[in-house]
Amino acid sequence: MATRATIRFATREEGVPFDKHPQQWHAQFYNHYDGYPEGLGIEIAQSFSNYNKINGWEVEALDIVHSDVEYIYYIWQCHGKSEPWISIFHMIDWSVPENSREGKCIFVGTPDMLLKKFAPEQIETEEFLCDDYDCSEHGCANDLNFQPFPGECCKNTN
Repeated sequence: MATRATIRFATREEGVPFDKHPQQWHAQFYNHYDGYPEGLGIEIAQSFSNYNKINGWEVEALDIVHSDVEYIYYIWQCHGKSEPWISIFHMIDWSVPENSREGKCIFVGTPDMLLKKFAPEQIETEEFLCDDYDCSEHGCANDLNFQPFPGECCKNTN
């Protein structure tokens, strides 16, 4: 069975937390197979940390909404920031159109943090590349079931 995912590229903006869906994104792709964090999530992180290429993505118009995706990934980027951040939402209820459901934020962090959480055997060092986050507040604290990874925060510190 296919694990479908949508991948969206968004700009890091002041006041927009990483654990919420942004109102706008600049590019959107569809991935039909292996969209779970241990598959596609690792591929995305490796593309930033090891410059690996990703195959199988289909470019989509920004307004296309799939009602059957299991995961939505946001890749947050901004000129002048050291590296991107990645948010992963598990879209649980397929019976509700995507634009009227939030899903559950299951991960927020840098590519290195994603690898450490979902593929720890691939991390060679304990140091993260990211140096531009502030952990004094945790944006995911509203979800009592959210298990942050050490050093993982949801607050956008632009």
